[in-house]
Amino acid sequence: MRVVLAEDGVLLREGLTGLLARFGFEVVAAVGDATALEIAVVEHRPDLVLTDIRMPPTFTDEGLRAALALRRNDSGLPVVLLSQYVEHRHAADLLDSGGHIGYLLKDRVADVEEFVTKLRYVVDGGTVIDPEVVRKLVRRSPLATLSGREAEVLALVAEGHSNAAISRRLVLSEAGVGKHIGNILAKLDLPPDDDTNRRVMAVLRYLRNV
Repeated sequence: MRVVLAEDGVLLREGLTGLLARFGFEVVAAVGDATALEIAVVEHRPDLVLTDIRMPPTFTDEGLRAALALRRNDSGLPVVLLSQYVEHRHAADLLDSGGHIGYLLKDRVADVEEFVTKLRYVVDGGTVIDPEVVRKLVRRSPLATLSGREAEVLALVAEGHSNAAISRRLVLSEAGVGKHIGNILAKLDLPPDDDTNRRVMAVLRYLRNV
């Protein structure tokens, strides 16, 4: 699996390169700014882009804006944001651009194998959002009508967990989890249909209103 990595911190960039190699990823380019990221993706056509958000020259949202540009050119390109920050500007646009998207926080990556599993999940078409990202963006939303428990369930849905997994995490029955998800979908005005992506859309509906 071929990866383009963008991270301005030299030590972290080298560390991630080595970590990914241990798990069978090939880092075909490791760069330190958003311009170099876009050039590297065009040159190497990777299976995955892993990028920081704040990079030179302004250290605001260069990586995120580069990711948006890359997705506009290739809507199926798997992109994972790995940042210390929850960036509100443009985040919803990226997360709303379809599958193959991840947004993880550096200081909340506690298990390397789980981190790698999430990267593979994104490559396979999934959407993975750190629960803390969801919480911070939801708190800013005028549509924040969910109860505390519903917000917990939504955060786990955003991570890609099944009802059974959520049931185990929150010590609830699967029926109880299903009821919470039904309430979430109703509050977000997502009517019943056969589209399984409604679980992801429940998260994105919030993010679009940040």
